[in-house]
Amino acid sequence: MQEKPDNFTAVIFGASSDLAARKLYPSLYELADWGHLPLDYRILGVGRAALSHEEFRSQVQEKLLTFSLGTVLDEARLKAFCSRLFYVKLDFSDSEGYKDLYNELMAVTPDTGLCEHILFYLATPPDLAPVIVRNLDAGGLGGKKESCGGWRKIIVEKPYGRNLETARELNAVIGAVFSEDRIFRIDHYLGKEPVQNIMVFRFSNGIFEPLWTRNYIANVEITIAEDFGIRDRGAFYEKAGLLRDILQNHALQLLAAVAMEPPVDLSADSVRDEKDKVLRSIRPFTVDTAEESVVLGQYEGYRAEKNVAPDSTVETFAAVKFYIDNWRWKEVPFFVKAGKNLSETVTRIVITFKCPPQNYFGPAESCSYTANQVILSIQPEETIALRFGAKRPGEAVITDPVYMKFDYKTSFTEAGMTPYHRLLLDAIFGDQMNFIRQDSVEHSWAIVDAIREVVNGTQPELYPIHSHGPESAVRIYS
Repeated sequence: MQEKPDNFTAVIFGASSDLAARKLYPSLYELADWGHLPLDYRILGVGRAALSHEEFRSQVQEKLLTFSLGTVLDEARLKAFCSRLFYVKLDFSDSEGYKDLYNELMAVTPDTGLCEHILFYLATPPDLAPVIVRNLDAGGLGGKKESCGGWRKIIVEKPYGRNLETARELNAVIGAVFSEDRIFRIDHYLGKEPVQNIMVFRFSNGIFEPLWTRNYIANVEITIAEDFGIRDRGAFYEKAGLLRDILQNHALQLLAAVAMEPPVDLSADSVRDEKDKVLRSIRPFTVDTAEESVVLGQYEGYRAEKNVAPDSTVETFAAVKFYIDNWRWKEVPFFVKAGKNLSETVTRIVITFKCPPQNYFGPAESCSYTANQVILSIQPEETIALRFGAKRPGEAVITDPVYMKFDYKTSFTEAGMTPYHRLLLDAIFGDQMNFIRQDSVEHSWAIVDAIREVVNGTQPELYPIHSHGPESAVRIYS
């Protein structure tokens, strides 16, 4: 990890985007307010709208008042923050316009010019990433053209391509302009406190670490459910679908965190090496196994959503059974379920342990009722629960499942950072542990492409809004 730089400029492409308004500006304001940013910092918004610096500052101030992350906005500090804001009008596809960006960067950093440390953030639709990166390079702003000690880095939002082929093309484009240690492929799930705690929970606790194998674990279930639909993302979802939107990144990253081997050390590459090994070890899908391993669904009413085709076959639900063919996890099923308009909004990982060899306290099948489980809740709760069987009070020996629970909110009084707080700081300081490496992106896409290939032509099963998904999804658990 690099030391805290003495200066810093964030260049946000998509300055008027919802992501910038809801996440980036509030996070940058609070990081500055807490003293985590270098004293000499600036934020340069880039967008297609014609705005003066003052108009941009006024817009950002309005967004901060609307979307502040819980901090009481002090008028003087807010004014000081907004004084660090600048704006450039730019058509992202117009290579000539990047001269204005170059000149503006020179103007807002008059003492250091382009020796400033610059972080480019692409808060734009994914298909614009190659265009912007190529034009940055042509305009003399690429990461490999830096000089006089200043660095240039780039944060790219998911999805990184639409399949393996386009992911490789995107990696090639970005890799030609920025070295891999200056590329930060962001997945905000990796910045969540409970996700970061998975590795600590596994490898620092002697009562769990020895049991984290196929010898003791029966199955792992990962659920990423939302009780709302696609909202205003119809155009995006028609191109992506749930497999690309959720499974390729969030779900597979959670799976890798649960299944990874202990890293050699806590360096970014050592940790990411172990996660990538998991992705490489996932058993390939075939037409024969797809029937029992993959169920796709679409919520009723999806085709009536704005910007959705009336005959759309895009999936809004997926249930997939994975196997990891390595020494630790051979034949342990990993069930992944994700979907829109389900019965609840929750992200949860449930590790279910095998039953004892003999059940003294009821019929053999009753073990499933009191099976030992570790339940890692990512959102909306941030908890870890341990489930085990206990005797119900009374003369008869009847067992019931009971829980012991750890809750971040009640156990720790200090407020934690949000994912965007943490990941922005990690990028500034050069820590890539919580960002996705090029090889893992490609291996994730290879998995998703294989799923899409084996289910090609299969119509997604309709399911009622606020249900548990398609009825046939239960077959993957057999």
